[in-house]
This record gives sequence, C-alpha cells and structure tokens, in this order.
Amino acid sequence: MPHYRAFRALAARILSKASLLLATLFLCLALAPASPAQAPVQTASVASARMLPAPARIGAARLGDHGDKTRFVLELTRDTPFAILPDSQGVTVEMEAALDAPLPAAKGLVRAIAVRPGASPGQLRLILSTSAPVRVLLAEVIPPRDGMPPRFVMDLAAGVAGKGSAMTPVSAGTLKPPMSKEKAKPSLPLVVIDPGHGGQDPGAIALNGLREKDITLAMAKELRRQLLATGRYRVALTRDKDQFIPLRDRPAIARTKGADLFISLHADSITGKQVRGLSIYTLSEKASDREAEMLAQRENQSDAIVGMDLSVQSADIATILIGMSQRDTMNQSRRFASLVLRNLDPSIAVLPSPLRSAGFAVLTAPDVPAVLVEMGYLSHSQDAKLLGSDAHRRRMAGSLLRAVDGYFTGNAVPLRP
Repeated sequence: MPHYRAFRALAARILSKASLLLATLFLCLALAPASPAQAPVQTASVASARMLPAPARIGAARLGDHGDKTRFVLELTRDTPFAILPDSQGVTVEMEAALDAPLPAAKGLVRAIAVRPGASPGQLRLILSTSAPVRVLLAEVIPPRDGMPPRFVMDLAAGVAGKGSAMTPVSAGTLKPPMSKEKAKPSLPLVVIDPGHGGQDPGAIALNGLREKDITLAMAKELRRQLLATGRYRVALTRDKDQFIPLRDRPAIARTKGADLFISLHADSITGKQVRGLSIYTLSEKASDREAEMLAQRENQSDAIVGMDLSVQSADIATILIGMSQRDTMNQSRRFASLVLRNLDPSIAVLPSPLRSAGFAVLTAPDVPAVLVEMGYLSHSQDAKLLGSDAHRRRMAGSLLRAVDGYFTGNAVPLRP
C-alpha cells in the first residue's frame, strides 16, 4: 500500500504539470493573431495610399493682353501633366487638375473660356475660343519661386499653328507626366546678354573706325562662349547679328525668356579724351520710382511682375507692388555689380568710383536683376585698341564669368581687394 500511495502522488504531480503546460499553450494560441500573414500586406497598402499625390487644383486663373500676345495663367497647387490639343475655334488645354477658381472674362485674343471633362477621370479641358486663328508661342508649367505657387503659362499670338508654335498636335496629343523629383534636374540659371546698339544705330565710333555695335556684339559672343563652356548656365543674346532692337524691347526679351540675370554691354565716348576705364551701372532710385509709376499707369498691368495680376489693383497699390519688386531687383543688381568690380582682371582699368546708377531704359525690368557695363571709352586711344583686341575680350569675359559664378554659387575668387 505505501508503494501504491507514492505512485498516486507522483502521477498527480505529473498530471498537474501537464495541465499547466496545456493551459499555457491554449492561452498563447488564444492571444495570437488569427491571420498573422495579413498584417504586413495591410500596412504596405496603407503606406502606398499615403504616397499617392493629391490631385492638382487650380486656385486662380487669369488672362493678360500684352498687345502682341495674350497670356493665359493658371495657379496650381503642384506640377501636373497637360496637353495642348488642336481646336478649330481656338485652343484647348487638357490637364490633370480640378478647377477651384472662376474663369476670367474675355481679354485680348480670347473671347470666352469653357470647361469640359477630359478624356480620362481626373482630367479637365479648358476650351479657349479666340477671335482669330492663333498659334501657341509658349506652354509650360513654371515651378514655384519667389513665394508664388506653380503656374501654367500659355502665350497665344495671332496666326495659324505650325512654324513658330510651341507645341504641335502631334507632340501634344498625349499627356506626359512630369519627371519625378528624384530624377528632375534643377533648371540652370539663364543669363541674357544684351550687346548695345546695332543695325542703323552704330553707337560710339572710335578714331580708328571701330563701332560700338561691333565691339559689344563680339564681347557678347565671347562671354556667351565662356559661360556655356562651364555647363552651369543657359545663355541668350538679345541680338546675335547686326540688327536694331528698341531699348524697351531689350529688357522685355529678358523677361519673356525668364532671365535670372541681364547684362547689357556698351563702350562709351566722351569729349575729354584722357578719360578711360570701365564703369558699371545699376538703375537709380529716382529712375526706379519713375518706372514703377509708368508701369502702374499702363492700361495692361497683367503680369507686370511675373506671377502677379496687377489689373485688379488700384493704381496706388500697383505702384507700391511694382516698386517693392523693383527695389529687391535693384539690390540684387547692385550685388552683382559689386562682384564684377571685385573679380575684374587687374589689367582692366576702371574709372574712379566705377559703381554708378542712372536711368537707363534697359535696366528697368522690375523683376530681372540687371547691370549695364561700360567696358571703356572709344574716345581714348588705348581703350579703343584694347576693346578691339581678342585677348582683352577674353580677359574681360573671364572677369564677368567669375562675377556670374559668385552671384549664383558664391564660388568666385575675387582678384581685387
């Protein structure tokens, strides 16, 4: 019997431990997720949903009559694909966006704007009916800058589509999505060089027969060559041949192209033949005030400052806004002018107090930093000889290149104290 009782006690302890193990196992199974393999799939789906960009929305729409063209502007919440489609009655813009703003009234070449659904869900069509056949000069989405959101900008001019159009039905027939942020390359700064005079306007003429219009064009081409050789800039000239361009058209060319910097090149002449050396001009405060007033008084104020429609503002407010933009531009212009002087080759002579200001018409764009470089005096024999020299042109263009580098990157090495 004692052995029997000991056996029963041992069996009871074994059963107790087994029950505890079974109970623990059942508890673990009860607390475990029913479908553990589904959790990562659900998490991935949620993460993917978060990465989908919100549809672009149009927050404002406006038309501007610029005389030789009509500009259509849409303010967007983000970059979005678009296409320009053929239309016998005008121009149709198809875009992946939603419209949150009223459409503008007729202006310029555009008689009316209608909205229709696009070819695919999420797309819309803006149908611009025009008073005459038009061609598309420009159609692009400008990235956000200067506190403004992304903008779709389209310029229309009278004439049939074809040569001179920015887009043709073939190239614009399908929507092309914008480049991803990972692959997109930042746009290179655009430097617009303005060779002074041209055509029937020879400018100053040296005793040796050199004409200012030829000197400025040769220097502009050399500066363009050196800037492009760096691979850091885009470059455009207001003229690349012997042609006359009105003064007011020169800064207008820079603004139309979206210039980041405007450099006007000249060579002066003076009665005092002993005066020689380079000087550099920015717009004077007095000239700036006068220009702001003139801009505000013009009948068409749409996009007088890039991205701002001043036609809805009073004359006083428009003057203030233009003046503020112009003063910031003037500060940037002075900064570049100072960089030019600090980076000049030591062999280039300068006037006493070479940093000056005046009311030159070519400097009056309210939103493009601009300088006018008087490279020397054709009335001085030594300056005239140097300005006609290829070696001197290379040195001066190299000096301007260093200043441009300093302006955009801060990497220029000053040569002058």
